[in-house]
Amino acid sequence: MTDFEFSERLKSLPPYLFAEIDKAKRKARADGRDIIDLGIGDPDLPTPKHIVDALDKAARDPSNHHYALDAGMPQFRQAIAKWYKKRFRVTLDPETEILPLIGSKEGIAHFPLAFVNPGDYVLVPDPCYPPYKIGTTFAGGIPYIMPLLQENDFLPDLSKIERTVLGRAKTIFVNYPNNPTGAVADGEFYGKVLDFANRNNLLICSDAAYSEVCYDGYKPMSILEIEGAKDSSVEFHSLSKTYNMTGWRVGWACGNRKAIEGLAKVKSNMDSGIFQAIQIAGIAALEGPQDAVRKANSVYRERRNALVDGLNSLGWKVSKPKATFYIWARTLRGYDSSGMAKALLEKADIVATPGVGLGKNGEGYIRMAVTVEKDRIKEAIRRIKKSL
Repeated sequence: MTDFEFSERLKSLPPYLFAEIDKAKRKARADGRDIIDLGIGDPDLPTPKHIVDALDKAARDPSNHHYALDAGMPQFRQAIAKWYKKRFRVTLDPETEILPLIGSKEGIAHFPLAFVNPGDYVLVPDPCYPPYKIGTTFAGGIPYIMPLLQENDFLPDLSKIERTVLGRAKTIFVNYPNNPTGAVADGEFYGKVLDFANRNNLLICSDAAYSEVCYDGYKPMSILEIEGAKDSSVEFHSLSKTYNMTGWRVGWACGNRKAIEGLAKVKSNMDSGIFQAIQIAGIAALEGPQDAVRKANSVYRERRNALVDGLNSLGWKVSKPKATFYIWARTLRGYDSSGMAKALLEKADIVATPGVGLGKNGEGYIRMAVTVEKDRIKEAIRRIKKSL
């Protein structure tokens, strides 16, 4: 048998964290263990019925059984523009400032191919969603780490970025509400990022996938709300977390026209668009009743409280995030993040994400997702108390 070798590009990548977690989880379940999965952030709540009904109807229509337009249906782009105007008071041109994506992950991973040359730097927060680094590496770029530290409220310190790096940097990623830390950002922070990007000729990539998962009266903002932001910013959104549509693979990028044009050129050579029936379901999600979003946030809030209060009752010191469905908790004394995750799985049958898997500055933390029922969260607390 011929011995084919992986490309150097592929060899340079670490194992994809969540694939490794899923492998460990499946093995444990195959052994008959009752696993409580707080690892991958995959909503357990059902997709709202009116969205499913819209898909069902559209999928039965033969006119939708063909290649979709690369730029997405005009009606879908118009629905996105209307939603953006209502939600953030930002006006977007559906023709030039919006690009539907096969999930925001796809767009984020492909984006560096449009603007990053081999040897260019991309400023990446750490810890972070892995595709920021992976997409950069695939494009031949160099991820430059911006530490997210608790003493800075998990915001990057832009003043610490080396001048020699800035001369070769093309883009900067920001992500608020933040995965994995649950941190949030305000207009003052976004203003600083915009000023920094303009002074250094950087294109800002804002990942806002969790903008609608929020609690306690808090409402996240968009970077595009800042005057002049579209001159240097593109924002990524997803229907996955907002409407419990993780497997549907539908989202969008919006903002700077040149950024949208570049990403569209990459995508036109990579894929043939989103199945049209799913785009029609996306229209139903954006234009239909939003009570399911509010109900989901109410459920996540109860679960957040149950998990944080439970951990704190055991002596942990965990704060309640204002957004996302993640809890970012320091490991117990004597454990690093991988050891903590391993102990939780082996001793308590609980899956959690080791912080170091999301970046070196995630060491000393674990991430837990409140995407299981509250009773299971309470059971997880009992197991931790008993075994750790």
